[in-house]
Amino acid sequence: MKFGGSSVANADRIKHVASIIKTYRDKRPVVVLSAMGDTTDHLLEAADLAVTGVVDVKGVAKLHEETAAELGVNIDTIKALLEELKQLLTGISMLKEISKRSRDYLVSFGERMSVRMMAAYLQKEGIPAQFFDAWDIGIESDSNFMSAELLDSVWDRIPEHLNGYKNGVDSAIPIVTGFIAKDTKGNITTLGRGGSDLTATIIGAALQADEVQTWKDVDGIMTTDPRIVKEAKMVPEVTYEEALELAMFGAQVLHPRSMLPVQKTGTPVRVKNSYNISSPGSIIVEQHSGKVPPVCAITSVKHVTIFDIVSTRMLGAAGFLAHIFNQFLKWNVSIDVIATSEVSVSCTVNSKDDMSGLVQDLRRVADVNVRTGKAIVTIICDAAHSSAILASGFEALSEEGINVQMISQGASKVNISVLVEEDEADKTVQVLHNAYFG
Repeated sequence: MKFGGSSVANADRIKHVASIIKTYRDKRPVVVLSAMGDTTDHLLEAADLAVTGVVDVKGVAKLHEETAAELGVNIDTIKALLEELKQLLTGISMLKEISKRSRDYLVSFGERMSVRMMAAYLQKEGIPAQFFDAWDIGIESDSNFMSAELLDSVWDRIPEHLNGYKNGVDSAIPIVTGFIAKDTKGNITTLGRGGSDLTATIIGAALQADEVQTWKDVDGIMTTDPRIVKEAKMVPEVTYEEALELAMFGAQVLHPRSMLPVQKTGTPVRVKNSYNISSPGSIIVEQHSGKVPPVCAITSVKHVTIFDIVSTRMLGAAGFLAHIFNQFLKWNVSIDVIATSEVSVSCTVNSKDDMSGLVQDLRRVADVNVRTGKAIVTIICDAAHSSAILASGFEALSEEGINVQMISQGASKVNISVLVEEDEADKTVQVLHNAYFG
């Protein structure tokens, strides 16, 4: 069971999450927590201050001390961490700089205080619980600070530490820090984007859990963003592949890298609503249990730039595409959607960086037209029926006068992406949603 920062943002939320854990107690849950609320941001602000010579932990200390007082729990372990944090910030203030390694050490305090708070409160409520820093249960990473990758050793080490609990020998519910790990030298690392989800999925997969639950503030995965379409419905079931595409194209599902452990073992992932425990949520599985729905969901990404690259000089040349992709690699620019012919390539990037150098390199072999202010609208669907899906969708868009500027079907056969003007993105989503789900 993984709970994000907003789920444990204050004493009331911690009490609520504790009640959820209590409900699932018979299923022997392992609980993964993020830092409380905006603690990670406040820690980074404290680091910025420390670089200027000012050591201030008052904001972070106040939140945790007041929360502990409201929960009525002893905070000796948290006080010790706050003292350690102060020493670290003092060191940063003397050096007037912060390395990536120090930054990871710094942000780890949020998760470490969060699990101690929750474990103490559960114990106070008469529920056996024990906090663990991730490395205490065998979560080990490489030394790529700020975006570390887990080592293969975790697959064996996690069961070594938690099989006693799984098999009923230990009764205390493990409350584990998300997002953080240690490298082989004992340095604290962070797992980068989707890090807490990754902690939860690797524990669930390594222990062969019945399912991994990620608790959010919505009923599950929705057919689209309910802020854009208030009639958006919950999607009861999606495949790993569909969930990956949804995440890649803007939906707030699990981060793609956190899906890899559960894909490897076939462990289901359930997205649940912490405000509506009775809702079954959405489940992510290997393949649909019943009839595959023609369209599963619609998502969108704004602030997209399109590159139209045309070269008659390299007509039919084998190296044309290789040359194009090499330029994007050189400038470290990631391509999202692509459509090609023998002499032209249209591709999109979602980056705010200056791309004048990339354009200059591309213009050595091709004519390049760069268009900004676009949006990608992605239809997650059963592309085996793409003709029918496109027919109904494009008819609806045509009636509304929305012109599609580019179309691409992903190799995964579960997504069709269209490019539209950014100011038409929300309307495009609304029109397509009405055509497919209305």
